[in-house]
This record gives sequence, structure tokens and C-alpha cells, in this order.
Amino acid sequence: MASYEERYWDGAHASSGLPRRDRQGGAYRVYIPDRLVGRSFVLGGEEAADVADAERAIATLDAGTSTLADTEALARLLLRAESVASSRIEGLVVGARRLLEADVAMQFGEPQPDVTAAEVLANIDAMAYAIAAIRDQETISIAMLLETHRRLLSASDLASYGGQIRMAQNWIGGSSYNPCAANFVPPPPEIVEDLLRDLCEFCNTDVLPAVAQAAIAHAQFETIHPFADGNGRVGRALIHLVLRRRGLTSVVTPPISLVLATRALDYVAGLRATAYVGEPESPQAVAGLNRWMGTFAAACTRAVSYATAFEHTIAQIQQAWRAKLGPTRADASVLKILSVLPGAPVTTVAAASKLIGRSLPSTLEGIQRLVNVGILSPSRAARQRGQVFEAREVIAAFTNLERQLASPAGDTKIEIPTRPVPGRPTMRL
Repeated sequence: MASYEERYWDGAHASSGLPRRDRQGGAYRVYIPDRLVGRSFVLGGEEAADVADAERAIATLDAGTSTLADTEALARLLLRAESVASSRIEGLVVGARRLLEADVAMQFGEPQPDVTAAEVLANIDAMAYAIAAIRDQETISIAMLLETHRRLLSASDLASYGGQIRMAQNWIGGSSYNPCAANFVPPPPEIVEDLLRDLCEFCNTDVLPAVAQAAIAHAQFETIHPFADGNGRVGRALIHLVLRRRGLTSVVTPPISLVLATRALDYVAGLRATAYVGEPESPQAVAGLNRWMGTFAAACTRAVSYATAFEHTIAQIQQAWRAKLGPTRADASVLKILSVLPGAPVTTVAAASKLIGRSLPSTLEGIQRLVNVGILSPSRAARQRGQVFEAREVIAAFTNLERQLASPAGDTKIEIPTRPVPGRPTMRL
């Protein structure tokens, strides 16, 4: 039975350099959630229909991703979009070109002065690891979540906390120094590992529809808040772990976080509504679950619609590229480069060579041809060990996707964005 438990915060050891209100002790309440395994979940008729709609949409997207010559390129691009959006929810804002150029710098082993870009790249790495891991292991484990978290924090000032379950009480809102006025205080550290074990066991069941299971798992993870930092991003990675384990997604990663970031108030309110007191069958518990389920399922459906449109945009770009290129041998390196560019729109000869499995001279010849016809352009981010090239149309499409999903109406010209977004892209010739 879910409950709040009263605790007392001892302010005796607080720094004397803090204001008196932050040095004071006082009572606070920690939330003790129900375990998930064996718990009953009651979905309303409308919410069950929303979940079914979301599942059909995701399955159709995953099965129908065949427009591109290289579906892995689209998968990489959508994974990047999802990771960027998940980071943006946490206040880490970086434009597409800046992020891609930082990625190239990292490939060269250069120092990374762009701290924000480095943290977002770490989030992309963490998400990519998690999705690959579930494909290989087929079960979700605490160790998998810890490694995802370690990778996430690897580029931050909190790297030493990466992959470690918290050993101290944390809280959301209120003062930075004590939980007495917090909006929400997660479970105490001594029961966090047990709650994570229960969560993973629940994630490895097949009782509920996959979208419903992902929604509940994400809400429970956010309730547990098992880490010192990075809970939101790992919790959103967990959504895709569940969908991938259940076989609903096998190729693409729907940019669900892009939609949740736009509807941030609904997102937070939905998560908060899942915290109840009493039995899981109580009216409060059922109403809270259904509020969150409706919000989450609608976000999944909208994410799919925009991902589908984005796939068509990229396909049109590639068709235009083929027309510019003219007659070309089917096995030419230049065509292989075209197929991977959507997933690597900022690249070098060495990076492209690795992606297409061709020699450096053959890859260089293909890149030069693409530059000559205006498909690739030399980037301003020249490197000592090689020139950088960018497919500006793909970068612009990526930026437009972010801008589009930041508007509740799906168009920033009709309704202004609800969150910070990159500026409208311009094509530099």
C-alpha cells in the first residue's frame, strides 16, 4: 500500500554560510510507492483506446521504415533527435550543427570545450548503448540501467556519481539544501535498490500492452529517482528499452521526448498524478494512472506522426540528391555515402570510409563528387587531421523537426514554441 512516511531533517551540520532558513532542520515526508510486480492496473476505456492507437502507430512506423536506402541512417537520426530532446527537458540546449561538429571533434580525440554539447553527446551514447544492450540481452536489469547512467554522466562534473545508486536522500523543488519545503521527496535510499529490482522484474513481464508498460515503468522510475542526477534522461531511455524488449520497435526510436518536452506541464502533472496513497485500486490511484496513461499514449502517437513526416522529408532530400548526382554505377562509393548521410550529416573522409566500408581514396573521390554537385559543403569546423563536410539540407531538416515539435500546433508560424528551440535554419551557400 503506497504511503508517505514522515522523517526529520537535522540541520545541525549545515554550512554556516547558508541563510538561516536553509540551515534549519524540520519534518518532511518521503513517498513509499507500491511495488509493481503483482499489482493490478485498471485502464479506462478511453485510455485503453489511446494505448491501442499508440501501439498501432509505433508498429506501423517501425515496419514501414523502408523509404530510405539505409534505414539505419534514419534510425541514427531519430535516436539523436530523441536524445537531444531528452537533454533539452533538463535544460541542456544545443543546436544541431554545434552538436554534430562537437561529435566530429570527439572522433578526432580533440579537447571538448563545449561542455553542453559533450553532455548531450553522452546522452546519445547512453541511449544507443541501452537500445543495443536490450537487443543483445533481451531482459532489462539494474546493471543495464547503471551502465546507461554511467555513460550519461561521463562528460559531466558529476561523473563520479555515474552508475551509482544514490546513498543519500534527494528531493524535487523547494530549497537546494534541505527537503523540508520540497514539492516531492522520493523514497529513502535504503529501499531504492529493492524498488529498482521490482521495477526491472516488472519491465520483463508481458502482461500489459507495451505502451502501457513503458508508461508505468517510466513513472515508477521517476518516482524512485534512484540517482544523484540524470534520472529524467535515464527514465526516458527506459521507455525505449521497454518498447524494444517487447518488439514494438526494432529499427527506429520514436522521438517521444520531443513531444513530452513541448507539453512539459502535462508531462510533469501526469507523472505527479501517479503518486497516490492507499491501495492501487482506489479511485485516486486509478484516476492518476489514467491521467498519465492518456498523456503518454498521445505523446507516442504524435511522435510517430512527426517521425513519419520526417522520414518522407529525408527521402525527398535523397531523391533530389540522386537527381543532382546523375547516372552513377550502382556499387559506387558515392551512392553508399548518400545512403548514410542522413545519419551522419557532418562527416570526414575517415568517418565516411568507416561507415561505408570502402578505402579512404575511394571515399574521398565520392565526397569530392558530392561537393562538386552541391550535396556536401566544407564545414567551418576544419580539423587538423582532416576536413569536415556537412549535408546542410539534413541539418536544416533536423532543426525544423525540433522547431515543429516545440509548437503545440506543430507549426511555429501558427503557435509559438513552448520551450527554447534552435533558430530557423538558413541554407548557407
